[in-house]
Amino acid sequence: MAFALMMVTLMQEGKGEHRNKAMTNKKGVHNMKKLILVLIGALFLPWLAISAAAQDKADPLAAQVEAITAPLVGRVGFAAQLIGSDKIISHNGDMTFPMASTYKVPAAVTLLKRVEAGEVKLDQMVELPLDDMVTGDNVIAQNFVHPGLQLSVANLIEAMITMSDNTATDAVFSLAGGPEAITAAMRKLGIKDMRIDRNTKDLIMDMAGMDDPATVAAVKEFLQSNPERVQQFVTMPKDPKFEADPRDQSTPFAMLDLLMKIDSASAINKGSRDFLIASMSRTRTGAGRIKGLLPRGTPVAHKTGTSIGTANDVGYVTLPDGRRFAVAIFTSSSDTPLADRDRAVAEVARTLYDHFATN
Repeated sequence: MAFALMMVTLMQEGKGEHRNKAMTNKKGVHNMKKLILVLIGALFLPWLAISAAAQDKADPLAAQVEAITAPLVGRVGFAAQLIGSDKIISHNGDMTFPMASTYKVPAAVTLLKRVEAGEVKLDQMVELPLDDMVTGDNVIAQNFVHPGLQLSVANLIEAMITMSDNTATDAVFSLAGGPEAITAAMRKLGIKDMRIDRNTKDLIMDMAGMDDPATVAAVKEFLQSNPERVQQFVTMPKDPKFEADPRDQSTPFAMLDLLMKIDSASAINKGSRDFLIASMSRTRTGAGRIKGLLPRGTPVAHKTGTSIGTANDVGYVTLPDGRRFAVAIFTSSSDTPLADRDRAVAEVARTLYDHFATN
């Protein structure tokens, strides 16, 4: 208001001076324009400076997360969005991270699209030969040792999501059309910074440096013959070569985009969405990650991922008032204990929870 009055006064003074003195000197007019520009600059430049500073300065939440997680992990990235809002909160959101088992979410989406198209049925029974058993987070391989095992497509997705079962995952990959088909499905959804290149058997073989199929027996024999690798698989320290491999990586932004499209039923239909999110709500792995520091009983639907130097968690969190937010949290480059990496994910989730709950 003061600036507006000043401008009116200056213009009136200029007009009055012109009327009273018949001012025609162009230099005087030029000086008046310069004065007006200086005054405009005095008003707006501080705001421009604040805007530029806000753009250059990291989001306070991101800075807070960086400070908390620095001792716990090598690198952290996240992207989060309140359902129904357009605003995304992120840190290293455009950096790529190994997805580990979080890539089972796009695999489930791709297979469910085939179910919707009538190419596969959820109650369709699928045989799981012993030679197709895969080690890792694998309830099936550890508990079903006799031939003749069959599971429905629905149960394969359930085991893949809730227990991160690798045998079930590779069956899902096969039914979905393979890694290339899953990546193609993501591209069709407009998700570019996510790629799926290997099923879990091939991924484990590459991590272990194995040339033989990664069956349970083969992996056990390999680890017995190479005891120095046992510790690596238990603690999974960072491996620059593994992280430099662009295969099976995603940005937090890309994973968040997929989560939002799942929830809005634009990636899959409402029935498939409800089926998948219900499975994610029953996830048994990663109790110390997204759920780790949230208030007891907070509803969380998520999918974890663990690999060399990596601990991830992606999914949905429900706030006390019923609102929900989607979040993708990735970490990498860590040589800290797995418990520390879990804690880093938990700290990110709690920071976002508090932010959304109070805003």
